[in-house]
Amino acid sequence: MTKAPRLPRRRFLLGAGGLAVAAGAGWGATFLTVYGDRRRSNVGKLSFRNALRIPELLDPAPSADGRRHYRLTLAPGTSELLPGRRTPTWGANGPYLAPTLRARRGDRVAMTVRNRLPEATTLHWHGMLLPARMDGGPHQMIPTGADWRPSWTVHQSAATLWYHPHPHGSTGSHVYRGVAGMIILDDEHGDRAALPRTYGVDDVPLVIQDKNFHADGTLDFTETKLAETVAGADNLGVLGDTILVNGTYDPYFRVTTRRVRLRLLNGSNARVYWLGFTDGRVFHQVATDAGLLERPRALHRLLLAPGERAEIVVEFAPGDETVLRGFEPSLHLGFPTERFMGGDDTFDIIALRAAPRLEPSPALPARVDGAPAPVAAPAGARRRHLEFTGLQINGRTMDMGRVDEVVPAGTTEIWEVERGDDWVHVFHVHGAVFHVLDIGGKQPPPYARGPKDTFYLHEFGTARLAVRFDTLTDPRAPYMYHCHVLRHEDEGMMGQFTVVEPGTEDRAPRTVPYGMPHGDPGGAPHHH
Repeated sequence: MTKAPRLPRRRFLLGAGGLAVAAGAGWGATFLTVYGDRRRSNVGKLSFRNALRIPELLDPAPSADGRRHYRLTLAPGTSELLPGRRTPTWGANGPYLAPTLRARRGDRVAMTVRNRLPEATTLHWHGMLLPARMDGGPHQMIPTGADWRPSWTVHQSAATLWYHPHPHGSTGSHVYRGVAGMIILDDEHGDRAALPRTYGVDDVPLVIQDKNFHADGTLDFTETKLAETVAGADNLGVLGDTILVNGTYDPYFRVTTRRVRLRLLNGSNARVYWLGFTDGRVFHQVATDAGLLERPRALHRLLLAPGERAEIVVEFAPGDETVLRGFEPSLHLGFPTERFMGGDDTFDIIALRAAPRLEPSPALPARVDGAPAPVAAPAGARRRHLEFTGLQINGRTMDMGRVDEVVPAGTTEIWEVERGDDWVHVFHVHGAVFHVLDIGGKQPPPYARGPKDTFYLHEFGTARLAVRFDTLTDPRAPYMYHCHVLRHEDEGMMGQFTVVEPGTEDRAPRTVPYGMPHGDPGGAPHHH
């Protein structure tokens, strides 16, 4: 069977290697050319002529066994992502992307994932609190032609999550081909908040991705060209010059209500977006990655790194039109890395056009009763330090058989996550929720305050996170923590930890089986 091409891996030429190349004749001219070409934008090039595609909603009623059954078939297909061109893609229950899954706290859910792709893959429920062996990480490989049937009980607050492949070494190419979907979790507190919630009408998923295409419409997997590698621009992965929203190119959404809730997901491999509206309007953030905010937060801009989500409510008057734009993000990197990693790029995302007559919407709540309280670490909380430098965490590359950390169930710890270089890094932890306490001793920016599972490392130095771990235990099945820049993850910038009964940490195994079939390492997980 022919293997699908992997995202190419190239040498890093920053540091000593870059200096050696710099000494060569002609390097300066190459650098200047590359530096000039790496400023990218689509502003002024779009007409916003394509109606936004709304992914199918899977919201099944409970079956006779009391469980809600979801069925997903991963398979290759062909999509018209660009006008008049056919692109080979992957998707779930369709040729590109995947359905939106909806569930409520307390639901017993059962998934049937059928892998009909030409490669083994996984499906990770990003942000979901669930048993490690149901998590869909790199240990839960689904061979080509096989089915995987994880099940669990939803026991977390209302939130916008997502799902995507997580095979070690090829996550980037599998996500880039199109396997990704949103998950909407509801609970009674979200219901009472009276936020917009009619799917596809005033509660709208926006899966934002950047792509590069060849002239024939096929996806371009090239991370950097030779000249860019020579210039030292080779360390992030694919940065596309074409934006898709829900797989729609050049999109618009017709607004029919006074207020619209946009569920924003950065589904890109590497690009960071600094989102706001072209008319400068204020919007209200009502949720971060892992749940609703206690009070809606008025903003003009928010940063969204790969894997991060945010829910915002935008108010419209009849006949309004505005464009959601990714402005130049301040990545807090040095010259020239800021430009090479997208810091000088500007992209229009989607036009929002209000109808001449709008249906009324409930008032924005001043407070959401029952929203998750901030994660607070107790006095004397365990501290762990993770340094993200190059493609390693604490100087180590991912080893599928090695347990890097052992955590007692249900505890809250302080994780100090340090960005030790001048690259884009995004911290994500499975099986836990955190709040950012501070970044280099300063308060985090407003859009990053709230329950999270993914976080852009804003600057050199250390961000302190109060991390609350779930109560599910299994000493033989690990969760992951890693950089969510997918090339970095694939190159080994990842570690793993197990969650065990408190007091058993010293006896927990420091190795786990590698290549466990269908992700079942044995031993039923349970709540502490």
